[in-house]
Amino acid sequence: MTDESQTTPTPEGSETTEPGTELAPPAKSAPVDRDSAGPFDEAEANPVRPYIDLGGIKILPREGLNLRLEVEEQTKRIVAVGLDYADSTLQVQPFAAPRSSGLWEETREQIRQQVKQQGGRVEEREGPLGPELLAEVPVMAGADGAGKRLARFVGVDGPRWFLRGVVGGAATSDVEAAAAVEDLFRSIVVVRGTSPMPPRDLIPLRMPSSPATA
Repeated sequence: MTDESQTTPTPEGSETTEPGTELAPPAKSAPVDRDSAGPFDEAEANPVRPYIDLGGIKILPREGLNLRLEVEEQTKRIVAVGLDYADSTLQVQPFAAPRSSGLWEETREQIRQQVKQQGGRVEEREGPLGPELLAEVPVMAGADGAGKRLARFVGVDGPRWFLRGVVGGAATSDVEAAAAVEDLFRSIVVVRGTSPMPPRDLIPLRMPSSPATA
């Protein structure tokens, strides 16, 4: 279960500016072929594919994929979807976003500060999905017998949504596992819906009506 500081990047006061100051909105960050290769908006997805419907996102089943729902203990709200695949883990969260600007640039800075506050190390690099963070994060003593774990933070800005992913396991260092997990991330469909939502709000997730194991 991911701690709450990792799963809910909601900045406070990030949009305030000095009077008379005009700042350009953050540009969207996404692969140039996002609309054809994913992650997809609901309007771009193939309607006949057998997706697992989780509300805010849809997952395409594949052999070897196991799905977990991460639930906030106090509210019982589903706050993230965990995917186990290719000896790796991928935690995903969909957020509402502005129509014309992106959230990934701002979110990367929040993650960078969180990792540093936890005593970890983080570096930014250009990955197949665009800018990403590779972090070395301290873990509780006794967990896997190690004091650090590697995590990749990836993100893609779509039309009125932002999809964030946290990658662990083999895909942080193994090229083949990384490619498999990146393909899984790009197959995800985000269902933003038509209801008004403040930017950075988690798009509601729900229990699937289909089996969660492919």
